Amino acid sequence: MTVETTTEGPLRRGAVRGDERALAPDVARGLMLLLIVLSNTAYHLWAARRGPSGWHPVDGSPLDQAVQFTMIVVLDMRIYPLFAFLFGYGMMQLFLRQTAAGTTERDAAAILRRRSMWLVALGLAHAILLMAGDILGYYGMLSLLLGWLFLRRSERALKWWVLIASVQLVLVTAGPVLYAVLDGGLGAIGDPGAEPGYVLYASGEENWFEAAGTRLSTGLLLTFGAAPLSLVLGGYVIFLLGFWAARLRVLEEPDRHLPLLRGTAVLGIAVGWLGALPAALAHVGVLHVPDAAQSESGALTALRDVTGNAAGLGYVAAVALFARWWASRPPRSGLPVVPALAAAGKRSLSCYLTHSLLFAPVLAAWGLGLGEHLGSASMALFGTGVWLLTVAGAYALERRGRRGPAEAVLRRLMYGRAA
Repeated sequence: MTVETTTEGPLRRGAVRGDERALAPDVARGLMLLLIVLSNTAYHLWAARRGPSGWHPVDGSPLDQAVQFTMIVVLDMRIYPLFAFLFGYGMMQLFLRQTAAGTTERDAAAILRRRSMWLVALGLAHAILLMAGDILGYYGMLSLLLGWLFLRRSERALKWWVLIASVQLVLVTAGPVLYAVLDGGLGAIGDPGAEPGYVLYASGEENWFEAAGTRLSTGLLLTFGAAPLSLVLGGYVIFLLGFWAARLRVLEEPDRHLPLLRGTAVLGIAVGWLGALPAALAHVGVLHVPDAAQSESGALTALRDVTGNAAGLGYVAAVALFARWWASRPPRSGLPVVPALAAAGKRSLSCYLTHSLLFAPVLAAWGLGLGEHLGSASMALFGTGVWLLTVAGAYALERRGRRGPAEAVLRRLMYGRAA
C-alpha cells in the first residue's frame, strides 16, 4: 500500500472508495438536500408580509398557508439536526477508516481538522457571494471544536457526553417555556420586537454589495457566534449521537440495530411533528395566541425547536430502514430514483452550492427579483425543481464515474495531490 504524507505525518490511505459506501447515508443526504432547499425558500420571499416570528409569510392563498403549515411541522428546525447527525456520522466514519488503515489517531484527526477549516472558509465565501444562511461555516466551526474535544473519546465516554448535552439542551429550552407559563400562559410566537429573520438574508436588498455586507455579518455571526454557543446550550448533542452511531455502524449494519431504528423512526417523527403542531396551528390562525402576551413569546418556538432534534433523528432512522428494504429487494426496471438520490448524496456539497447559484441570482432583489412575485406554494415548486435538476446532474456524473466538482476540490485540499 502506498503511504502518502501530510504535513502532520504519514497518511495510510485516501478518501472513501465507492465500494465502501453505505446506501443509507447517501440516500439520507440526497433527501436532506430537498428538505434544506425547501426550508430556505421562505427567506427568498422578500416582499411578503411577515408575522411576529419573522420567518414564514402570513399572507397568501389557502394553498400557501397549507405549505407554510406543512413546513413548520415537517421542516422548520428539523433539517439542521438531520444534517448535524449525518455530518458527525461522516466525521467518525472517516476517522475510523483512517485509523483502521494504520494512520495514527493524531494524523487522522489532523485530516478532519483541515477539512473543518476549509469548510469554514468555503462557508464564509458562500455567505458573502450568495447565501447568508450558509450551514457549511457553522458546521465547519462546530466540527472543529467537537473534533478536538470528542473525536478520540471512547464509546462509553461519548454516551456520557450525549447524556450531559441532552440535559443542557432540556434545561436551556425549558427555561423560556416555564417562564412563559408562570407569567401568564402561551403568547405570541417568536419575538415581535426582534428584527425579522429574512432581513438577515438581504434577499430584498437591490444593491449586491450592500447585500454582501449583510450576508457576511450573518455568516460571521453563525460561524463564530452560534457554533461556539451551541456548546453551552447543548445543541451539539445530535452531532455526538452521530459520532456514537458511527462507532456502532448503525447505518452500515441496520440488521443489527432494527429495534433501535424502528423505535427512533416512529417515536422521533411523532414527537417532532406533535411538538411543532401548536406553532403551525398558531401561524395559520387556528390556535389563538394573544399578541399582548409578549412574555410568552418564545414558548411555542422553543417547543418546536427542541422537538426538532427528535424529528431529525427519526428521519435518519426512517431512511436507514428504507435503504435496508431497498437493498433486499430484487432488481427491477424503472426510474432510478434511489440510485439518483444516492448520487446526489455523494455529491451533496456540489448540489448544495448549486442550489444557491440557481436561487440567489434569480430570486433576490439584486438579481432578477422573482422572489417578489412568488408565494409559499410556488416557491416550494421552484425549490423542488432546482433540487430535481441537481439530482439529475449528480446522477449523470455518477453514470460517468465522476465526482462532484466541490467534492473533488475539498478532497484535494484534505489529502493533497496524492489523493
